[in-house]
Amino acid sequence: MRPQSLDDVVGQQHLVGPHQIIRRMVAAKRLTSMILYGPPGTGKTSIASAIAGTTHYALRTLNAATDTKKDLQVVAEEAKFSGSVVLLLDEIHRLDKTKQDFLLPHLESGRIILVGATTENPYLNILPAIRSRTQIFEVFPLTPEDISRAITRALEDKDRGLGNYPVTLTDEAREYLIHATNGDLRSALNGLELAVLSTETVDGAITITQQVMAESLQKPDLQGDADGDAHYDLISAFQKSIRGSDVDAALHYLARLIAIGDLNSILRRLLVIAYEDIGLANPQTANRTLTAITAAERLGLPEARIPLANAVIDLCLAPKSNSAIAAIDAAIADVQAGRSGAIPDALKDAHYKGAAKLGHGVDYKFPHDFPGDWVAQDYLPENMRRVHYYEPKTTGKYEAALSKQLATLQQMKAQAMRQHKP
Repeated sequence: MRPQSLDDVVGQQHLVGPHQIIRRMVAAKRLTSMILYGPPGTGKTSIASAIAGTTHYALRTLNAATDTKKDLQVVAEEAKFSGSVVLLLDEIHRLDKTKQDFLLPHLESGRIILVGATTENPYLNILPAIRSRTQIFEVFPLTPEDISRAITRALEDKDRGLGNYPVTLTDEAREYLIHATNGDLRSALNGLELAVLSTETVDGAITITQQVMAESLQKPDLQGDADGDAHYDLISAFQKSIRGSDVDAALHYLARLIAIGDLNSILRRLLVIAYEDIGLANPQTANRTLTAITAAERLGLPEARIPLANAVIDLCLAPKSNSAIAAIDAAIADVQAGRSGAIPDALKDAHYKGAAKLGHGVDYKFPHDFPGDWVAQDYLPENMRRVHYYEPKTTGKYEAALSKQLATLQQMKAQAMRQHKP
């Protein structure tokens, strides 16, 4: 069912639809090399095939990880005699420098029209020399409507599809197939083909039920089960949903992380969230989260889902404050920018002979010797006396109390400074 023209491509209409960029390039016969990136089974190879079919150029497919420079040379020789060749280079993020250096002059001459395919973010994982010579287009998971349309086409096509089989696909089986493959058309068509070819004909019909469909797919195609973009996007969506206090979204992304068995990422991210996003608004949330993490580690999956769900709901509905991370990041930024100064002599270590002669620790005032365990004295370097890093929020009772205490201390310090002015 591989597309033979742009009209056959399912989905990705933002690229191949009427008046869209790839269709315009093909119509104008002004093809340039490109990189298509996105999840598997969403049409990267199909678009390359459709470009070749529409332009009548030869299509050659190589893998950047497994095919050699010699394989590239064969394609280059063919391009020299035939004019132009569309080269689909899968896993282009694995292209090494030797192959890149061979490929670059052929891209610049236009003899090879490169269509690189990758599931990785090209801005992070593609060599700059290749990236600068290509257009970068993102492809997206297909919609349920796209998948349904492709299933119907596959069932009806007698030349390249399953049209010669007396297939009856139940409504439940179709719905399962559409949604369980998570926008991956390749998985959907592979699952459909396996279901049809492995099911006996009864009374002149091959009936595909939901159970048969589920057995043929084995499990939904879950994005995020690798170390690439999909994985980090899933973790990002998980944290941002908790930060945004959306319980349903957070539980959904937690379920996806559980489904791929990524317990370690869940545990680490929950602890980060407890301190980064809830923070001083409700410090006890961090303690409860740590308890849930410990329980999840001891239980393991699938039982770990229970304390994890408790923690996620707790974190979602807790008051939020990022004042602590904002404060430390501001302090680190000052240090990294060279904004620091000499430690006041009173604060320097005085636990050695001769410290007093240097004036180290001599004028230090021990706060516990004063009423309220506080005394006015300078702690910051002299050139940074007016710096303030911590800006409290009052979204929770605890930090509201901290804010009140901070204001009191600042007032006391200001009063002490006024009294000591000559």
